[in-house]
Amino acid sequence: MSKPKLVLGNKRYSSWSLRGYLALKFAGIDFDEVMVPLFVGDFHKTMKDNAPEAPTKVPSLVDGEHTIWDTNSIMEFAAETSQNGALWPEDKYQRAHARSICAEMHSGFAALRGYMPMDLGQVKETSDLPEDVSADINRIIEIWSDCRKKYAEKGPYLFGKLSMADAAYAPVVARFKGNSVALDDACTAYMLAIWDLPAFEEWRAGAATETWIINV
Repeated sequence: MSKPKLVLGNKRYSSWSLRGYLALKFAGIDFDEVMVPLFVGDFHKTMKDNAPEAPTKVPSLVDGEHTIWDTNSIMEFAAETSQNGALWPEDKYQRAHARSICAEMHSGFAALRGYMPMDLGQVKETSDLPEDVSADINRIIEIWSDCRKKYAEKGPYLFGKLSMADAAYAPVVARFKGNSVALDDACTAYMLAIWDLPAFEEWRAGAATETWIINV
């Protein structure tokens, strides 16, 4: 039986692809990768060739005759087929909490995304942030701080044990590190726990081999 394939964009830049990749890695699902470089050649045709049922956006997961797109859907699929145990909290209220912050990440933080795009190839200092970007950062700090306060006894991740919420917020870790965003001790510890995940290290190693540069 052939392995599913994850169609993704540049590892240096594609935050949505990172979420899908980590979701599958957390779940212990073996998959092949198909890289479709962003803004290089006929991107839309290449996407359709690899995931004809999906819109021409990354990531898309193709499993036999089935195609799953949208990162939240890939995360749900990975959690449902996980080989590594539960990837949502078992308590129904904690699970709802996790899904709520994932949905907030999925639909929000537009100012942060625009001002601090993910770029794993650079580290810079930022200052005098626009008000809307600062508001996004403060909201994320509030989310992280609340989770760590509530669930710290269970482990180092947002809900103690590794969950899909950590896949959702991993690109923010990259954004914060790449822009030297100052955090308190609890948020810094969480950020380092995500940064040091083997799956994230593998992703960064792949990003380091990419030869094309995009002005993000």
